[in-house]
This record gives sequence, structure tokens and C-alpha cells, in this order.
Amino acid sequence: MAMASHFVSMSNSQGLQIVCRRKERGKDKDQNYPFKVVEITPPPKNLGIRCLPSNMQCGEFVTIEGQTYTVSAVTHRYQLRKGKYEPSEKRLDVLSSGRYILNLYLDNLLEQS
Repeated sequence: MAMASHFVSMSNSQGLQIVCRRKERGKDKDQNYPFKVVEITPPPKNLGIRCLPSNMQCGEFVTIEGQTYTVSAVTHRYQLRKGKYEPSEKRLDVLSSGRYILNLYLDNLLEQS
């Protein structure tokens, strides 16, 4: 289970830049990256920008402000700048854990009928 960590915002000439703090110094694989987190249950709810491990996958659990969510989709967006594609946004689509289990149950019922 991943816990959202703190982040530091810095402004530069291009706009707002989010920099994640490391809890302890160590290997690069433990480094956290900023993700835009959106709860996709209608109506969609923006949960803000959170620093999470770079290897987030679908089906993982994330705790944000004391509530547990299940990752439904991970999206990496790129933008063409000066002839090169550069990362512009990392987004996590999440569902509350209860809603995720309910969706699995309803999908199973649909397959059985």
C-alpha cells in the first residue's frame, strides 16, 4: 500500500513545478513522483497532486487523507516541445476501495447471467 507523501511547490518562468521530497536518501527506485489523482466515481473528484512511487500500477491501494483508494488507471501524457516528446503529466484514476469491490461483484454477476 502506498502512502501519499509531502511535496514542495516551486514557481519558475514556465509555471508551477512540483518537487517531491524523499523521506530518506537511498536508491532511485524509491523516489516519489507527482501524480494528479482523480476519483472517477461520478461525478469525478480531483484529489489534488500527490507524491507517490513511480511504479504505481492498476489494482494497487493508495491511502490519501485517511481513505483507501484502488488505482483504476495510470496515464502518462507527453507533449512535443522543440522536436522532442517530454513528460507533461502523470495521472492516477482511482476508485474508493468499497466501490472497486462492488464493481468487481457486479461484473461477476453480469458474466454469470
